[in-house]
Amino acid sequence: MEPMAGQMRLFEEETDRKQDRWRAVRDFAREMVAETLYHTRCAVCDAPGSALCPRCAAALPFIDALSACPRCGAPYGVVQCSECTPVLLAPFGYDEPPYDEAVSALMLTDEVRRIVTVYKDQNERSLARPMADIIARYLPPRWFTRSPAITYVPATVAARRRRGFDHGERIARELSFTVEAELAPLLAPPRRLDQRKLGRAGRIGNMRKSLTALSGASIPETLILIDDVCTTGATLFASTDALKAAGAKTVFCATFART
Repeated sequence: MEPMAGQMRLFEEETDRKQDRWRAVRDFAREMVAETLYHTRCAVCDAPGSALCPRCAAALPFIDALSACPRCGAPYGVVQCSECTPVLLAPFGYDEPPYDEAVSALMLTDEVRRIVTVYKDQNERSLARPMADIIARYLPPRWFTRSPAITYVPATVAARRRRGFDHGERIARELSFTVEAELAPLLAPPRRLDQRKLGRAGRIGNMRKSLTALSGASIPETLILIDDVCTTGATLFASTDALKAAGAKTVFCATFART
């Protein structure tokens, strides 16, 4: 039985890889058609040529990794973090962040917010690649000593239907190509409400237990969890809790931007 089970697993993994390649070819073809009909313009300055022009990319408010909190990635938290202290987290049921480490690449300024909005809500899917490349710069090399898989916070069913794609999946897929790591869709779509209009307490209460691992998913021991924006950390907390409850041993988190 064991050899047969092993063969079935290899067959399923090969099928998944073929499907991933087909999706990549399909998305590329769609982008070429869209580019022919509507020329790409920079999300920040509107200059034609690319979704994020080199001048705007260079001027983005990158977080200084040497000044950031080594645990949660908060800017300027290297000596005393104001975000992941036990006092601040206690009212929400945490003594410390449930993830092992987290990093964020950019401060959420108006320009960065515009990139996220144009990508998610104006269907500029080609932004996924530069966003993934920016995240990749901030992934510590030590994370890769454990051969992690890349996973992501999925969009709600309603958001995916409205946009026509899952913004987290697309960034994670591009990142998996860049860092040559396995892409592992592991979380079911959130069951609860949009977080954008909620405060800190509301976000954490709203997200707690709203995310679960996909039924039957094979959970790697080490994961890098990707999301676009970290606001209060509620989504990353809930996602990490779900992944560790399903069997993950180590969860690192990385976001494109944070408030």
